[in-house]
Amino acid sequence: MNRAEKAALQLQAVSVLRMLKETRTYDELAELTGLPAGDLNRYVNGHVLPGVERAREVVEGVGRNALADELEARVRFDDEGYVDNSGVVFDQSFLDLVAPVAANTLNFERPDVILTAATDGITLGAAMASYFGARLAYAKKSKETAVEDFIESRQRLASGIELTYYLPASAIDAGERVLVVDDLIRSGETQELLLDIALQADANIAGVFALIAVGDEGTNRARELTEAPVGALSIFE
Repeated sequence: MNRAEKAALQLQAVSVLRMLKETRTYDELAELTGLPAGDLNRYVNGHVLPGVERAREVVEGVGRNALADELEARVRFDDEGYVDNSGVVFDQSFLDLVAPVAANTLNFERPDVILTAATDGITLGAAMASYFGARLAYAKKSKETAVEDFIESRQRLASGIELTYYLPASAIDAGERVLVVDDLIRSGETQELLLDIALQADANIAGVFALIAVGDEGTNRARELTEAPVGALSIFE
């Protein structure tokens, strides 16, 4: 880890601690993190940065659990099982915290391209792309008017509906590392289409990540399609 990466990790830890402090006293935050309340006060108020190892513990340990709890508090399910995650996908500052936690806990290989599906995956994709310094590409269910060459992936769903995604062929170059992300994974059908697009482009899969997994069908399906890491921040049964 070079100096810039160390500094980024330390700042990410401070961001996580500030988010946690919004709803906790310093004593409660100390109990949660195992860190002295006085140190936490200095970190949160910007007087000093945590050391690299302490920052890593916050981001990878406390950070993931805290963000998962926050995510679960913001997500709503209706009586038919449909998911309302607007409280998450419209909060870019929250998603900016998710990106380093996901990267550090799931050990994704650094990607060249973040690939997602329009539209709900775009805000998460933007956060992941910013964190990794990667390009963002998103597949759509319709073709761009001025684009001539597309990669197309098509699948007939169990419901009988045919789902097709299109990506401009210039969005991914052969040999690039592609991380597939989305806000939600349930059946894994969308992720399968995105993986197919990446493979048609002769890219290498760096991983598959979703904010929310509903059950394990989708993540298991993705694992059957790639040997790269597959994971979600929070799993709802």
